[in-house]
Amino acid sequence: MLDDYRQVVADTHTFVLEEGADLLGVLVMSLEDAGLLLINIAVQPRYKGKGIGKILMAFCERHALRNGCDAIRLYTHELMTENIAIYKKLGYQETRRASENGFARVFMRKALSVR
Repeated sequence: MLDDYRQVVADTHTFVLEEGADLLGVLVMSLEDAGLLLINIAVQPRYKGKGIGKILMAFCERHALRNGCDAIRLYTHELMTENIAIYKKLGYQETRRASENGFARVFMRKALSVR
């Protein structure tokens, strides 16, 4: 990865989940029009399978709603079949597949009920 992470943090809504001194996971999101783009979600390998991803995804939805978003978009590599299944289970629908920047991506979207 060649991203300038100082710039990423400055340009996005980036949150970390910590417990004491341990970093459990991270979310990187960007507001766009009436929606939110989930750019990255990551959980430390030693915390996988402990519900951290679900906590982060729930936070992502709350953050989107607080910011008036009516949907969340995301994309992942087509080989990440476990992630795609998780997203579908959380209510995301596949919108398209395409090759982008040399990666075979699956694009997904979840409509939100704005209260």
